[in-house]
Amino acid sequence: MQVEKSTLQFLKALKENNNREWFTEQKTTFVEVQNKAKDFYGHIRADLELDDSIDKFKLFRIYRDVRFSKDKTPYQPHFAGSFSRKGNHLRGGYYLRIRPGGESFLAGGFWEPNKEDLLRIRKEIEMDASEFRAILNNPEFVKNFGNKFEGAELKSAPRGFDKNHPDIDLLRKKGFIAVRNFTDKEVLSKDFLSEINTSYKALRPFFDFMSEILTTNLNGESLI
Repeated sequence: MQVEKSTLQFLKALKENNNREWFTEQKTTFVEVQNKAKDFYGHIRADLELDDSIDKFKLFRIYRDVRFSKDKTPYQPHFAGSFSRKGNHLRGGYYLRIRPGGESFLAGGFWEPNKEDLLRIRKEIEMDASEFRAILNNPEFVKNFGNKFEGAELKSAPRGFDKNHPDIDLLRKKGFIAVRNFTDKEVLSKDFLSEINTSYKALRPFFDFMSEILTTNLNGESLI
């Protein structure tokens, strides 16, 4: 299963003609291209479910909410989808965006944890960040994502935490996201699907570790 060149061609044309008149004329083509994208994401889910438990898949709407945006273009010139893991004991989620111009990427992790989860994660880091560091330095993680988490972060220490803590770089994080970017050539490659699966597998130790943290207290006692 491959992403077809026509998919990127349509998205590129949409970016260049991002208006309702053009889109209405191309609606039939859009439906065809969208169905192919759904099929591709379906193959991703099938691969994920060989090693993980997936609760649901969401393909994001191509229509933009422009009410509070300075950018009034009505459409997203990309396909994007997310996969949620199943059950309270499995945390983390997978994401993939397909967008021409070298703007495709996959990601996984914890984008905006609620304040309770974020505090629990920070308390774990404060107590002992060695397992976080081991994940970031794992060769498979580094190969796919580098050795860092993306996401917003504070300029200084969170309230109640020591600004001189040796792991202040992790404590400042407001989210913990691993990201891998792809060129258009990589997206169209016959190996793209397997590369996605390889990257998601590299995230699994991180997800399992975070799941353990977020379902226990600091004494390791279950919260579920």
